[in-house]
Amino acid sequence: MSEAYKKIHWLGAGLASVPGIRRLVAKDYPFHLWEQDMAKAEAATKGLTGNFTLHQADDADLAAAIAPGDIVVSMLPASMHAKIAKLCIEKAANFVSSSYISPEMAALDEEAKKKGLVFINEVGLDPGIDHLLSHLLVEDYKASPQFDVSNEHDYQSYCGGFPAIANDFTYKFSWSPLGVLKALKNPAKAIIGGEVIDIAKPWEAVKDYDVAFAERSETFQSYPNRNSIVFMPHYGIADDWNMKRFVRGTLRLAGWKEAWKDIFNTIETTDNDRVDAELGPLSDRLWADYSYEDGEFDRVVLTVELKVSRNGQTIWHKAKSMDSFGTRHASAMARLVSNTVSLATEAAFKGKLQPGVQAAPANPAIIREWLETIAELGDAVHHTDYCVQSRIIAAE
Repeated sequence: MSEAYKKIHWLGAGLASVPGIRRLVAKDYPFHLWEQDMAKAEAATKGLTGNFTLHQADDADLAAAIAPGDIVVSMLPASMHAKIAKLCIEKAANFVSSSYISPEMAALDEEAKKKGLVFINEVGLDPGIDHLLSHLLVEDYKASPQFDVSNEHDYQSYCGGFPAIANDFTYKFSWSPLGVLKALKNPAKAIIGGEVIDIAKPWEAVKDYDVAFAERSETFQSYPNRNSIVFMPHYGIADDWNMKRFVRGTLRLAGWKEAWKDIFNTIETTDNDRVDAELGPLSDRLWADYSYEDGEFDRVVLTVELKVSRNGQTIWHKAKSMDSFGTRHASAMARLVSNTVSLATEAAFKGKLQPGVQAAPANPAIIREWLETIAELGDAVHHTDYCVQSRIIAAE
């Protein structure tokens, strides 16, 4: 279908959506913003001119408005994505979200391919930019003379958001804390010490982790989350690689484990069948005490590192990291999530992606193009080559 007739339907105008909305509207794409709270939609587009329309969110109206070839962007809760994606299949429209690919989403792959539709997910910050950096890191290593699957490989990827000015609690919440509390009840799986390890309580796996930035390094705390191992083939790491560690996880400010110890005790004793009821009061208290104040800035740190050794000696060791801060225009989290979503939307609009259900692209040319744009929007990647002790700010 000609681009002249395609439309972008962006669902949700919450704070995490605003930078991406404004970027696409400013580029004059045919843009339809759907939101239950019209005041939010008006605030998100305030001062903009262009080819955009605001709509009161309504399932019937949305279904009637979607035409073949359109792109539907869901910035709604992840639990709603499958329903919207099935509507896209029905309407022969493309789909974009920043969320992890669920089994329900993966099940739509064959039908999406049959209809030539792009269903791209995991294109926010984490998951999203972490995938892009991991692809570049692995490809760089594979192209090096040091590459050998029998080497000892140590891969770590961590991301975290916290206040720009640290507080005693080491954290603040942008939305209801209940989601963070419930996530801490989820077990994790990773490769540690060359073995697959199941981690029932993430806080028991916390370790210090040093991140190198352009002019300095900083020590954080990290812990594994979700099932890291399923991402190995996504990054091009085959089963025959000698992996000593493969961890994707969460980053927190130094002192987090101690500051949160009473919370961990509460989570540990919470009945799995009564999570919402039992953690609800704690969530309410944390929201009252530790939500961001008006004008308070956040900070996001993302790091991806691959260390390769042979006979006990490091032979290849590189990392890519981001250290981003909120501004009066947008939080760092909103900027990194929604600008990346907007890039995926743009790529789908221009026909640059292959049909089917997929995560963030692995194509180095697309990745570099996206990272260059993200850098232009204020969030550069810091590249560290430990073997030559050089640190260069780059968006490669």
